[in-house]
Amino acid sequence: MRAVITVLGKDMVGILARVSTICAENQVNVIEVTQSVLQDMFAMIMMVDISKSTIPFSDLADRLTELGTSMNLTIHTMHEDIFNSMHRI
Repeated sequence: MRAVITVLGKDMVGILARVSTICAENQVNVIEVTQSVLQDMFAMIMMVDISKSTIPFSDLADRLTELGTSMNLTIHTMHEDIFNSMHRI
């Protein structure tokens, strides 16, 4: 099972490190990462494997949302099944 994590906000040191730390602490494996900085705006998309997560998906999403709030970022975590359902042609 996989999930998509998106991060948007003002660029600052440590965004990738802090998001990936929460993943690592909960046995969520980062599969792919793409990130861009446009002037001072940071955008990142992560594909993660949640099959061995030590916490429920909703708790992971809540922790990442709380991190986003504390860093003045928008962090959204979506299960791959939901993502795929929303983007079918």
